[in-house]
Amino acid sequence: MKYDLREIMAHAWRIFRKAAVSFSEALHRAWLSAKAEPINAARIEAARTAAGVSEAVNTWAGWKARGREVIHGSKALFQAVLIYGSRGDGATYTGSFFAESQTQEVVA
Repeated sequence: MKYDLREIMAHAWRIFRKAAVSFSEALHRAWLSAKAEPINAARIEAARTAAGVSEAVNTWAGWKARGREVIHGSKALFQAVLIYGSRGDGATYTGSFFAESQTQEVVA
């Protein structure tokens, strides 16, 4: 598998500046994140098909980054256990996913 080395290095610098760790540790965490991406994508797709969801899905934070907000009171369609590579210890977390129909544009 080929990795985008430029993106890994940029991610390492972001971790280095934000987490106050050594650069070698930041680079290690960036590589863990890059290696976890295809695994996380496969886990999300498996959970999505098991839930029978066909529309676009994302996490609460993912929708917020795209300029949308989850409508108050909406329940997550499904959850998936994902690898949190940026911590550097291989920790996992449970991500809750919402459909695009459960979101609305952010009104400023």
